[in-house]
Amino acid sequence: MKILMIEDDLAIGRALLAVFQDEGHLVVWLRLADGVLARLQAETFDAVLLDLGLPDGDGAELLRQLRASGQSLPVLIMTARDSLEDRLNGFNTGADDYLIKPFEIPELLARLRAIVRRANGNADGGWSFGELVLDESRMLVTRAGAPVALSRTEFALLLALVKESGRVLTRAELEQGVLPHSEGQTLDVHISNLRKKIGERLIRTVRGVGYMVQKPHE
Repeated sequence: MKILMIEDDLAIGRALLAVFQDEGHLVVWLRLADGVLARLQAETFDAVLLDLGLPDGDGAELLRQLRASGQSLPVLIMTARDSLEDRLNGFNTGADDYLIKPFEIPELLARLRAIVRRANGNADGGWSFGELVLDESRMLVTRAGAPVALSRTEFALLLALVKESGRVLTRAELEQGVLPHSEGQTLDVHISNLRKKIGERLIRTVRGVGYMVQKPHE
C-alpha cells in the first residue's frame, strides 16, 4: 500500500514508519494539517492514517475538508479520543474506521488492509495485472496461473508498481517505502531480479527518474 500518515508525535510516527516499511508499504509522513490536501491532489494513495490532535488544526476538520473536496480514499483515524461522541463524530465526518490509542500494531495493520480492500471492492486482497495475479494478504504471485517465487522485497516492489500502474515511481519513493536502508545500486539489483522472474518488459525504466509499469491495456 501507499499510505499518507498524518501524525505529529515523533515517537509514534517513527515507530509506525518502521513498521510500514518492514511490511513493504510506501509511506509519506506529514506532521501538520497544512499541505495535506495539496499532497493528496498531487499524488495517489491507497489510504490515509489520520491523527485528530494536530499542532495546526483539528484532524476532524481536515477530514471534513478532504471529503468536501471529493476525496473518497479510505481514512483510518487513530487517536486517544475515546468517547462515544468522538467516535460517532469521526464516522459521521467520513472516517472508514476509528482506532483508539494505544493500540496493537497487528490490529492497526489488519484494519488498514480491511478498509483498503473494501474501498477497492476487493475482499480477498487480490490484484490482477495482465497475466499476473498478486495476493496481497498472502504475499503470493502467479503468472498465467503458475506460481512465481518472489522475495519479500521483490513482492513489495512489484505490488507498489502495480498499484501505481501508469505512473512513474521515483527512486526516492521506492527506496523510502520498500528499501529504507538500501545503499548504492540495491534498488536496481532487486528490479533486475524481479524482471527475470516476471518478464523483462513489464517494468519500464524511466532514466533519471525511476520505474513504472504500464497499465495492461497500454
